[in-house]
Amino acid sequence: MSWYLEVLKKYAVFTGRARRKEYWMFVLFNVIIGFVLEFVEVLVGGPGIIATIYALAVFLPGLAVSVRRLHDVGKSGWFMFIALIPLVGAIWLLVLDCTDSQPGENQYGANPKGL
Repeated sequence: MSWYLEVLKKYAVFTGRARRKEYWMFVLFNVIIGFVLEFVEVLVGGPGIIATIYALAVFLPGLAVSVRRLHDVGKSGWFMFIALIPLVGAIWLLVLDCTDSQPGENQYGANPKGL
């Protein structure tokens, strides 16, 4: 749970590097929370706005951790725009998000793994 709070503490920090675990656990946690909020909203017969508000609240920290994840593999945050290329771009971005950290220090900072 500390990884989730750590990402939220770095709400709009687009510098530095983020490990795979930090990124993917944040994504997983947000997907689970989104589904739970939607489910509760449907059960009580609400308009479904709570999950949307939550998604908007975590959009900026999600974007920031995504940029830091790209920095960890040695790519610029501008590589996020590669996802705009139909199909191929999203797959390429997924591969980059799954790629292991660059060993040692790179232009974006020290390796968060400490290697």
